[in-house]
Order: sequence, then C-alpha cells, then structure tokens
Amino acid sequence: MHMETEATQYIRRAAESARHASRMLARTPEATRNHALRTMAGHLRAASTEILAANAADIAEYTGTAAFRDRLMLNEARVEAMARGLEDIATLPDPLHRVLADWTRPNGLRIQRVASPIGVIGIVYESRPNVGADAAGLCLKSGNAVILRGGSESIRSATAISQALTIGLRDAGLPEAAVQIAPGADRAYVAAMLSAAGFIDLLIPRGGKSLVERVQREARIPTLAHAEGLCHTYVHRAADAAMARSVVANAKMRRPGICGATETLLIDEAIAPALLPLIVSDLVALGCDFRADSAARAVVPGLKPATDADYDTEWLDAILSIRVVPDLAAAVAHIERHGSEHTDAIITEDANAAQEFLSRLDSAVAIWNASTQFCDGGEFGFGAEIGIATGRIHARGPVGLEQLTTYRYFVIGSGQVRP
Repeated sequence: MHMETEATQYIRRAAESARHASRMLARTPEATRNHALRTMAGHLRAASTEILAANAADIAEYTGTAAFRDRLMLNEARVEAMARGLEDIATLPDPLHRVLADWTRPNGLRIQRVASPIGVIGIVYESRPNVGADAAGLCLKSGNAVILRGGSESIRSATAISQALTIGLRDAGLPEAAVQIAPGADRAYVAAMLSAAGFIDLLIPRGGKSLVERVQREARIPTLAHAEGLCHTYVHRAADAAMARSVVANAKMRRPGICGATETLLIDEAIAPALLPLIVSDLVALGCDFRADSAARAVVPGLKPATDADYDTEWLDAILSIRVVPDLAAAVAHIERHGSEHTDAIITEDANAAQEFLSRLDSAVAIWNASTQFCDGGEFGFGAEIGIATGRIHARGPVGLEQLTTYRYFVIGSGQVRP
C-alpha cells in the first residue's frame, strides 16, 4: 500500500479518536485537567533518562548549524523546564466556560457568548522537541485534543516525550487519544494532516519557512502560523546608550536561532557615530557577524557590506544586518518593506516617538525598550505557547490558552416563539 494512503488512514483514525477525546475533555472539570497536567509533568521527570538518550541519538545525526543544534538539544534543565511549563499551565485560569458576553433581548431572550474548545488541533513541528510538551499542555488545559507530527531531526526526542505524556494522561484517568503523535517523520503525514478537512479543526506549523509556506499553500483546513520571524530593533536618537547596548546584545545573541531574535538593527544617523561602534564591539565579543550598509561601514570600517536581500533574510544565526536611518519614519518604512509582522522594537526615552512607532507598525508584537526575545508565551504569562501567529484572523502574537478557544452561544428563553 502506498505510504501516503497509509498515512491518511492513520491520521483519520487518530483524528476520530481525538474527536471523542476532545468531547470528553470539554466536559472534564478544571481540577481534573490540572491534575492530569501535574501527572504528565511527573512522568516527564521520571522519563528524563530515556528522553535525553533519545535526544542524544538525534543530536548525533544532526549536521546543521550551531543555532539549530541549540533548538534541538535537550538537557536536564530543559526537561525540567518542560515539566515546570505543564505545572505552570495548571495554575492558570480555566479558559473554558467563560461568559464573554451576556445580554437580554426585548423579547426576554437571554443570550450568552461562552468560551469553548476548538476541538482537534494538529501540530506539525521540526527541530524543537519541547514543542510537543507545550502543545499538549496548552491543548489539554483548553479542552482540545492534539495530534503531533515531529520532524526528522527530533523524531526520537519527540516520541519519547509524547510517550511520557501519554502515560501521564492514562494515570490521571483521561483518554490517551487526547495527545497522539504520528509514528514517523515522513512527509506523507503532513500531507494527510493538510487534507484532513472535517477531522482536524486547526493546524499549527512550527518550523522553517519552507514548512510553513507549504502548510499555508496546501492546507484545506484553517491554519495559525508565521512564515518568518524577521524582527527588527530600532535604536532611536533619544535612546539611552547603555540600555540600547544591553537590549540589542540580548535581542540578537541570547538565542539567535529562535523566531523572536532580532535580525536587523536600525539606528538613527544622529547617534550612530558614537553608539554603533560600541554595539558592534559588544556583539563581536559574543561571536556575532554583520552585514551593514555604507553608512554603517563608514562609522565602523571592516563590516561586511549588506545586499538588499540581506535585509529580507531571517538569519536564525549569529549574523546581524545593520542599516543607519535618518529618522523614525525611515525606520518604519524599512520595517514595512522588509519585515514579517512578527516582532519589532524601539529603544528610546522619547515617549511620543515610542507611541508613534508602536501605532504605525502592523507587527503582531511591538515592543518599547525591551528585547524582541520577549515575544514568547511564557514571558507573556501564558504558561507556554503553541506558536506565534502573524495572520490577522483569530489570533496574533504568542498563542496561549485563550487563543485555543472559540465560542458558542447559549440562548435561554421562557417559551418565546418567533413571529
């Protein structure tokens, strides 16, 4: 039998069992869901040795960049962080059954808009194995079942994590079908998920540009995604110099391989001669390389020249594009031309300039005086995130519990009939 047919049959069977599980989760009391999250966290810790051994096997076969290796790598601290993430989700308010609106019509009908689960969520992800744990926790808390498909780079790690989560679900008395993972990284499973209209309600891709573009191009079901994290930090002429140096270094080099890392530095020409050499020196000490325009190279000789294409590149590595701009309007124009509407920041002590920057941008997340790497569900207080969305429908920015719900209407009458 052709593999894609086998994959389609597998995904449909998984989705049917997930649908039953999601209906049960929607009726499960919050206390039971929270107990399950804590039980799953305990099983992640108990399986740490097996998870790290699986990850070591994945790492041994990996031949990509250091930044992507960092995304793939697990250690005891990162396994513990996954477990704590599940426990943190358990402490968050219940996103279900919230009455979002409540009104009474002139005929006496009372109408309530009530938060409810989406249903069955599909997650297609690549190198970051912790995505599976975060997704499972957020989906469980929000009453959704999830079907995971890990990438070839992390398939052993992803499978080991999923097995621990499944044991936790079983021990907590909830259906194991609430969290499932495809048995391999074959792309046929992605194709099957993309075409699973009526089976999977929402698909969220977590991976590189080619994966996300394929999902957005071929999906027959709704998707929630961002294609690129082409993030900018703009150092305005009224920036505090020490703050600018600290924030830019963190925004680029804390973890250069994540989607919230700054890829382009924009700096006002009024302060570039004094401040840019210091920023570059800081970043050189951290191992960063550069692609700079002629104005920046006039200030800091020896920087590699930037092409126009460099400003359209999500490096996901220790490389920073630099452009000197005359003013705020030019910075915004650059971001509008080259950005991906993910996360963009301004460093300034001028509140009016900051408000103008924030209001003029279309970015899902706009930041004033802080690192772009704060675009993260955990940092937003969501407990974790299931992804970042840059679309304009349903959710934008980090996607947490609230964004994994939709709503229904309850209509309460006293015998009304329609004339």
